[in-house]
Amino acid sequence: MSGARGAGGGKPPGRTPGSVLSGLAVAVGCVLFLGGFVWGAVLYKPYTVPTDSMAPTIGKGDRVLAQRIDGGEVRRGDVVVFHDQVWGDLPMVKRVIGVGGDRVECCDEQGRLRVNGKVLEEPYLRSGDQASSTAFSTTVPKGRLFLLGDHRSDSLDSRVHLTDEAGGAVERGAVTARVDATAWPLGAWGTVGRPEAFQALPGGVSQPGPLRLILVAVVVGAVLILAGAAHGPFVRRRAGGGARRDQAAEGKVAAHG
Repeated sequence: MSGARGAGGGKPPGRTPGSVLSGLAVAVGCVLFLGGFVWGAVLYKPYTVPTDSMAPTIGKGDRVLAQRIDGGEVRRGDVVVFHDQVWGDLPMVKRVIGVGGDRVECCDEQGRLRVNGKVLEEPYLRSGDQASSTAFSTTVPKGRLFLLGDHRSDSLDSRVHLTDEAGGAVERGAVTARVDATAWPLGAWGTVGRPEAFQALPGGVSQPGPLRLILVAVVVGAVLILAGAAHGPFVRRRAGGGARRDQAAEGKVAAHG
């Protein structure tokens, strides 16, 4: 009877604590890995920047990851993707310098921009570039954004459209996304920070998106999947090695006997 109970009850063959944990690791890893990709696909959209007007922040041909946002979430200093018929029938990438009501002027005695009278330090500008080669002064209409490229000497931006009815400013609603990182080429990988120069202005700067958290979820998920999947082969290999050692030991005993 006891033999029957032992055969019919107890743990199923092979269900050790290690195998349970490895299965759990694979399950959690799949949730993190696939969930991270889905989360990223919902929140982010890739774009290829066709010009070097945003160099050195973003180079020509770079692939960027931009978080889908509403135009109302835009802050000064953000690098945004927008679409405006006046600028051309294609998505463009520029940096927000001024928002509705701001007075944007160029330039002071040191060749720097001023926003609402505050001098703007711009460390992101391409080396050797001035804040602007042409002087201007404009007030951004409400609900609009004044946009400039980081490569000022090679950027067609709000300065080109200053004589337009809106003074070169783009509607907030034209913005579809905010650039969080450069994803390709690998050597250009990096996040696009929020410039400190804009923090002292009303509204401050925007908070970084959840891209880092998404990447952590994907990487941790991949590690858990690999670790869990490797447990079975590792145990079998270890068990096989132990069996061979036992057979060798039995052979020696038999030979001595």
